[in-house]
Parts: sequence; structure tokens; C-alpha cells
Amino acid sequence: MFRLPNPVPFASLLPSFDGELYFDESPAHTAQRLLYATDASVYQEIPIAVALPKSVADIKRLLRFAQQHRLGLIPRAAGTSLAGQVVGSGIVVDISTHFGQIVEVDAGNRWVRVQPGVIRDDLNAFLKPHGLLFGPETSTASRAMIGGMIGNNSCGLHSIIWGTTRDHLLEVKVVLSDGAEVTFGALSRAQFDAKCRGETIVSPLEQRLYAQFRDWLSDPVARQSIRDGYPKPTVTRRNTGYALDEFLSFWNDQPDASATFNFARLIAGSEGTLCFITEAKLNLLPLPPAETALVCAHFVTIRESLEANLVALDHQCAASELVDDYILQLTKTNIEQAKNRAFVEGDPKAILMVEFFDTTADGVRRKSAAFVQALQAKNLGYAYPVLFDDDTKKPWALRKAGLSIMYNIPGKAKPANVIEDTAVDVHDLPDYIDELDKMAWEQHGLKLEYSAHAGAGEIHVLPLIDLKSSAGRTTFRALLMDTAQLVKKYGGSLSGEHGDGRLRGECIAFMLGAENYERCKAVKALWDPHNTFNPGKVVDTPPMNEFLRSEADVEIPQPNTVFDFAKDGGLLELAEKCSGSGDCRKTEISGGTMCPSYMATRREHDTTRARANMLRHFYTSQETPSTADYAAVKDVLDLCLSCKACKAECPSSVDMTRMKAEFTQQQYRESGVPMRARLVGNFTRLMSLASKVPWAYNAIYDTPALRRLANRTVGFHPDRTMPALAKTTLRQWFRSRPTESRIPNTVTRKQTSVLLFADEFTNFNDVEVGQKAVQLLERLGYTVTIPEHAESGRTYLSKGLVADAQQLAIRNVTLLKDLVSDDTPLIGLEPSAILTFRDEYPDLVPTDLKATAQHIAKNTFLLEEWVAREADAKRIRPDAFTTDARQVRVHGHCHQKALSSMVPVKKALSLPANYTVQLIPSGCCGMAGSFGYETEHYALSMQIGELVLFPAVRQLTDDVLISAAGTSCRHQIKDGTHRHAQHPAEILFDALR
Repeated sequence: MFRLPNPVPFASLLPSFDGELYFDESPAHTAQRLLYATDASVYQEIPIAVALPKSVADIKRLLRFAQQHRLGLIPRAAGTSLAGQVVGSGIVVDISTHFGQIVEVDAGNRWVRVQPGVIRDDLNAFLKPHGLLFGPETSTASRAMIGGMIGNNSCGLHSIIWGTTRDHLLEVKVVLSDGAEVTFGALSRAQFDAKCRGETIVSPLEQRLYAQFRDWLSDPVARQSIRDGYPKPTVTRRNTGYALDEFLSFWNDQPDASATFNFARLIAGSEGTLCFITEAKLNLLPLPPAETALVCAHFVTIRESLEANLVALDHQCAASELVDDYILQLTKTNIEQAKNRAFVEGDPKAILMVEFFDTTADGVRRKSAAFVQALQAKNLGYAYPVLFDDDTKKPWALRKAGLSIMYNIPGKAKPANVIEDTAVDVHDLPDYIDELDKMAWEQHGLKLEYSAHAGAGEIHVLPLIDLKSSAGRTTFRALLMDTAQLVKKYGGSLSGEHGDGRLRGECIAFMLGAENYERCKAVKALWDPHNTFNPGKVVDTPPMNEFLRSEADVEIPQPNTVFDFAKDGGLLELAEKCSGSGDCRKTEISGGTMCPSYMATRREHDTTRARANMLRHFYTSQETPSTADYAAVKDVLDLCLSCKACKAECPSSVDMTRMKAEFTQQQYRESGVPMRARLVGNFTRLMSLASKVPWAYNAIYDTPALRRLANRTVGFHPDRTMPALAKTTLRQWFRSRPTESRIPNTVTRKQTSVLLFADEFTNFNDVEVGQKAVQLLERLGYTVTIPEHAESGRTYLSKGLVADAQQLAIRNVTLLKDLVSDDTPLIGLEPSAILTFRDEYPDLVPTDLKATAQHIAKNTFLLEEWVAREADAKRIRPDAFTTDARQVRVHGHCHQKALSSMVPVKKALSLPANYTVQLIPSGCCGMAGSFGYETEHYALSMQIGELVLFPAVRQLTDDVLISAAGTSCRHQIKDGTHRHAQHPAEILFDALR
């Protein structure tokens, strides 16, 4: 199924290549080639090879090899391009892993020199102490890299004040098609003439570039053709064809004496088709004023919001961004974005987010108030909530998630990037959108979704089109062609910032005129005579409706699964929800949890996107999978820690934890269950046996030599310690303790009954946590019962033994269905165990138990959630706790952050009046159940811990309390820092008066 033969002798390149090269039919190489077959666009083409160069010398070797064998080189950074820029049949050259250095910064002169794999937001985190930033800010800024931003001339939400990437590209160092490494920067007339004469050049090609551009642009007829054909100057976002219009001021009929010539302005927006970027010198801006206000004006029509946009620009706003009702409705059911929509009032057709900066709080309030008053005077809008400073982050996060969150729309028709990047003069925008909306509906029966850069005249427009059908593909093409005519009528650009790529390249001749298109082709031939750099993009592109991700009119059956994927449309549909936007490529600097393994390795192979892509390839194949096919998928899924962060942090809610478990279950049916997986799954049974002689178990694992031997026997790393067994189980302790100890010693109110879930980890290993939780609840006035129940099934789920977990889910739902209620909730201590009731159980049990499982899920709480809720209801009061002062630092469990929230944890631990509680800004601890124990994963597990958690813990003084609800998190902290972390239940119990 995945057999990818390769006739090119790549093996001959290996001895001289220092980076990584993937080209053969082995599962690992096959997986890499499949992963790089797509970007964030609708296109798919399997590359002949994937290269991760380590040096400029590697890039030159690749160039020579590609030219020798007539192959294309496809430069790739984060792979978030929406027009298919990094999709092709050649060699994909990924610079994101080894070209991420900030080379030099000159704060005084406000510039920085970087390699192309530096991430925009990470760069700004580095620059912030210098009081500087790199301005262009795409919605993908948490993973977008400078190389890609140059390639697309990226803009972002503050472009009306901070401009485009081109505006800040001072110099660019590149490898030309002749192998020469050249730096392009600003040249005066005299310096330019010297280049044309062959002075101060690196290679003959460099001289030809300057001389030919001199000959072309010194022709007044050519200059007039460019003026007439390119978008009108008031369209600030313009990325159609090569930016020849950028050089007109240097050859004007009345030339500007101060004008300079800089090929960097051409390379910006050239999509990697002219040369290979190895370094860039960027202009920097001062940090914006400290005070920020965001007016979120609500409107009943799109046009009304666009008219309000003109008012915003009159008020000198810093940004003006649109979000329509399509996106707003979808945020209601998205785990992460539901937390960000508190500012929304009612159901507006559109919200315009207008931001103001000022040096003082009074100043920013005056600006926002004046804008609101101007809207009201014009009778525009019906609600005008204003947010300040940090509160503005949530609406902005919601806006940035808009494009990806659209993939949650059910059905065959999905958001199609095709006319999403058109830009016109901002004053033309209301009329243009009216005409576009009318044309799309009357001629193609399409409703459009609108979002993004109203202030810059560019609204991202998404239609829903079924690209798996011939009819949908016909509409796809026709819509672009009709839109091109409309954009040209308004003198706009068919691409504002997303680029032409292979999507819109076909339209450049129409948009710019035949003469200008021929000039663009001549530019490509001049710079790249062998057609090596990213062929088939911008010019000479294949038809825009070819090489799409799936075949037309082919019905792919959904795989049979243990989990019920019905609400996602099936397992395949869930995998296909991945938009390719790369939110999973965030780093520990950007924050969040998704994706822990990528944060450590910085490899595409280890992203949630890669895993979703691999599963999509697997399940869309019509052939019977072979052992090698299963191995290729397993290779990509291997470093998924099942943290569940993707379920919340991925805008499309791609739940890789669940899909990995399901695929693994299916693989077991083909090849059997490995011994280690069965041992981990059977954790509860093994602990039950060992608990009969805990002293013997502990003697083995407390003795380093014996522990190492025992670990190796089951495939665990010899350096990993093992949690001890308690002398008794929690259940035994609960049954045997004296009756009087169960009586609450506080009578502040009427008793309330709660059910405590004695999960398998607390029952055998963390018994003291369970004991303190019981005593805490009782002393706070609750009656605690540990009901009859089975283990949670988490250990089985973690190893893909989904059918075993299903039986436990059925048993637990059956046992607890008559016990759990609004008045008698189920409370748990271990997040990964108790949250199975909320997350997996409703989709594991049969139809007749679903409603019951959902009822139990609704009444299931983490201890911290329950305590915080009771505190809000004044049923738990701060006066029950000490007034001593303590510092508490909290690390959150991944499942807790994804499926719950850290807010209740902080609220609960803040009940003692003088406890100062702060969250450690850590992602995953790296342990992830058995993952961190396993020999092949141990090093990565510790590497993940070292990203944020371990250094943060090591900095704490001994008197600071460390809180972690997860048993694996506490164990990872112990192994990584030799510090003792406590469950919140222990901290709160110890804090009781």
C-alpha cells in the first residue's frame, strides 16, 4: 500500500550529506515522504525525497544533486502554506529542524540577523528584553518561520501599522542556482551600477540579475505595463506574481534620489522559486505602548461591520479584524475556544475587533470610547464590549483560530482555501464583499464565511465545497475564475498574503496581463534556468484543480472501530479534520501543551499533524494493508504521549490520543499484543497480586541492581525508578478504619454525600493521597463513600487495548448508574483515571448505556473542581484553613488541562487565605503513564521535562510547596529534580485548622 519506489540514486549523496535524507521504501523513509506530501492547502503530491539539511554546504550539495538529476528543490519551513507552495514531486528541504538560530542582534540600530527556521513568536520573545519586536504577525505566528514569512510576504493582524515582511527585510543571504552564496541588500544608484558592471559580485549570475533588471525596468513601456497591470497602489496587501512593481520608484520618470534597489523585495513573496534563503537581516520596531484596548463591536450584517471598519481606520486603530457568525457558532463547542468567547453578546452576524494602543490607561480608554461613540452616532452595531490589556488575548486567540476551527463543520462539504486571500482597497471592501457574496450564491449556490483583516482590505473568505466530488471540483475552479474577474474589476490582488503557489498561479496571466506574466516567467528563467527551485509554483503551474488530496467520486468506507466516532463522522473524518495549520508545532516558548514530543524534537514527524496525515493515508487506501504499512503508521504514532492536548488546543479538535488507541487496537488484531503492552494494561491485576506481599515488591524496586534487572525484563529503562506499593490499599484502609474517625469534626452546615473513585493508582501506590482526600472531605462536612467499581481502564487505553477498556467502561457505568447524581457526585483524584468517565466512557459504552454514561460524566469531578465549586457556593470557606503564609507552585496534568481547567486548581489551593498559588507554565511533564518508563522513550521523556518543568522546579526554594495532581507527574518531578510534589488533596488537608 505504501510502497514508494525511487529510481534516483540518492544513496550516492549520503556520504557527503551531514543532515538527514529520506528516500527509500523502508517504513521510516516511507512515512517521511508521505508526511511531506501535504501542507495546509488542499493539495497532495508525494515527494521523491525529504531532506533535513544541517548546513549551507548541505543545501549546496542538494542543489547540485537536484540539477544533475533534473529534480526540484522545495524549500519548507513550518508547512502552513495555504496555496500548495511546499507540495510537489521533488525533494522537500525542511529547514525547520536545523536552521533555527538567531545569529546576531543590534538593539541600538534595531535589526536582527536570523536563520530561516526561526519562529516569529519565539523571535519576539527573545527580542522583548531589548524592547523590540519583529512586526508582521500572522495568525500562525506561534509556529510560522521567518523563511516562510519571507516566501509569502506575510502580513498579519497589525499590518496597518507594522506593514508586511517585505517592508522589514533589510538583507537576505541566499544560495543562487549556480551554487553561489550571495547577500542582497539595499543599493544606491552608484552601487547598483557597479553590480551591473560586474564589480563587487560573487558570481556571473549575480551580475546578470542586476544587468537584466536594469534593461527591463529602464524601458518606459515596460514600466507603464507594470503600473497598468499590477494591483492599484492603495491595495497594501499584494502578492500576485513577482513583485516587479516594487522597483518602479527606482526607475520612475521622475526618479527618487533616495530610492534604493534591493532584490530582497523581489525575494519576499517569491515562494522559494528564485533561490534558497539561508539567512535574513530584519528591521525591528519598538514594542507597542503598554496600554491596550480591544473594542469588540457586534453587528447584524457583514456590510455594517465593514462600514464600521472605515470608522475604525479614521480613528487610527492598530488593528481591525473581522469574525463572522460561522466561526462564532463553532466556538461554542470547541473546548479551548469556548473559554475565549465570554465577550460575545447574543448571536451577532459579525464582530469587528478593533484595537487601540496608548502609553496611558486614560489615553486608551479615551480612544476606545471615542470610537464606540462614533459607531453609535452612525447607528452601526448593537453591542460594544471593551476589553483591556491581558483580557484582549482571548478574543485574539479566538480570531486566530478561525480558519482552522471551520474544519469542525460536519458533512462532506469542507472549508476550501481558494478565494480566501483576495485584497482590495479598504474603501472598496463593502461593495466588493457584497458583489462576491451575491456572485457565490447566485452562480455557485455557495454561502461564504468571512474573517480576518478588514483594516487592510483583505477578508479571508471560505466557501464550503465537497472536493471529493467531481461537481465540487468544478465549482472549486469556477469560483476562483469568477472571483478573479471581480477582484480585477476592483484593481485588487487575488492573493494578499497567502501567495499564488499552485492554487492561483494559473490566474496570474489574467490578473496582471499577458505581458506582465511573460515578464514573471522571464524572471523565473533568469534566476533559475534549470527550473530547480520549487517548480510549478507562481508560473507554469499545473491546473489548480489537479493533485488534490483525494480522488473524486470515490467512496471511502469508515473503518470499524471500538470507539464510537459518530459525532466526528467516523475515524477517517476525524483524521481529515486536520487542516494542516500546524498549531501542533508550537514550542515551549509559545506555551501550551500540544505537542510535547514536537517541542522536544522539533521534527515534523513528531507533530499531531503528521500523525493525522499518516492515518488519513492509511485509511483512504483501497488496498489491504501489509505489515510494513502498519509499521510505517506505528513509526509516526510512536512518540504520541496521549496527552490529549490536541483535543483542546487543536482548533479542529483532532483527538490523536483516541485515534492512536483505536489504530493500535486494530494493529493488535493483525499482529497480536506485545508482552509489555499487556503487562502495562494489566497494571491493576499485577498490583493486586503484588499488594499481598508489598514488602517483597518494594525490596526489589528499592534495590538499584534488582530494579535495573526487573526494568530491563519488561522493557523499562534501567534508570527509571518505580513507585512503591503501600502497606495497605486505599479500599482496605477505608473498610477497616474505626467508625468514629469517619465523623466530621466540623459542623458548619448540613452534610453532603459524595462518592470517591478509588482509582487503580491511588488504591495501590498513592494510598496516602487517598487517605488525606477522604479525611479532608469528611472534616469539611461531607459523607464519603467508596462505591463498588472496577478500575478506570486508563492503563488499557494508554496501550491501545480499547476493547478491554470498553468492558471496564460498561461495568463501571452499570455499577454506578443508580448511585451518581446531582446530589451525590463522583469525585476522583487521578486526572487520567477519573476523566475517562467524562471523555472516553460515553463513546465506549453501547447505545443503551450512552445516556447513563453522559449523566455520570456530567456529575463526575476532579477533587479540585468539586472543592472550587463548593467554595463558590460558600459551602467551603477559607476559615476552615490555616492563616499561615505559604507559596504553592502548581504543575497541571495534561488531561486536566485539556478536559477540565487549571482555574479550579488555583481556586481550591487558594482557600487558605495566605497561600500564594502560581501555575508553572509547563506543558506535559514527559512521563505520560508508561511512556516515560519505556527504554526507547526514556531520554525523550526527560528531555520534555527539561523544557520548562524541571528548571522551574529546581529554582524553587525548599519551603515552596509543589502541587501536581497526576501520579505520573509527581513521579517525573521526583526522578527529574529529586523534589517531592504533593497532590492538592494533601496540601489542603495539611492546611486544615
